[in-house]
Amino acid sequence: MNRTVSLPFLVMGVVFCVCLICSNLLEVKMVSLGGITATAGLIVFPISYIINDCIAEVWGYRKARLIIWLGFLMNLLAVLFIQLAIVLPSAPFWEGQSAFEATFSSTPRILLASFIAFLAGSFLNAYVMSKMKISSGGKYFSLRAIASTIVGESADSLLFFPIAFGGVVPVKELIVLIVTQACLKTAYEIIILPVTIRVVRLVKRIDGSDVYDRQVSYNIFKIKEIQ
Repeated sequence: MNRTVSLPFLVMGVVFCVCLICSNLLEVKMVSLGGITATAGLIVFPISYIINDCIAEVWGYRKARLIIWLGFLMNLLAVLFIQLAIVLPSAPFWEGQSAFEATFSSTPRILLASFIAFLAGSFLNAYVMSKMKISSGGKYFSLRAIASTIVGESADSLLFFPIAFGGVVPVKELIVLIVTQACLKTAYEIIILPVTIRVVRLVKRIDGSDVYDRQVSYNIFKIKEIQ
């Protein structure tokens, strides 16, 4: 079995992991965009869905599954390193320990919500992309990218906010947060869609891949099955 990966796939995988880790770090800051309050992670996180779309479109569900688990593990590793840095004794002259802890010590509940939501949303996104590509014969990429993002981002928001803030934030506010985040992230994908289309075309031309998942297992744990 050929288990090699190409340079374009490697580059996209690295960018995917960087976006996930950065979005996790940026979640601690709340920003105001045109009167709408959201987390700063909103700037970066939708890019991971766009890359997920590109990988599922060019290399198929198997490679998308591999990169989703890789992103999950890299994100988990970053969290563990940050927690280690927090518990290590600070230098006597350094006065930033309290600020460092306040910024990076995410509660276990929020981390759990983030990881569950990411896995569910990302795998649903890749699944919808894969299934729609087969049923459409490879046509209507724009429709597939938007539909898969709506499904994935909606699942992500529906899981993250209730798990992270259920019982803490009023139900009405939770619903507003879920709808707002899902809509903003989907709008992000639509706005940047012309760029996504060009990137997919370029990668297909360079890599020579255009996979159709006609005989693939959608079991999310078959990580070794990449070809």
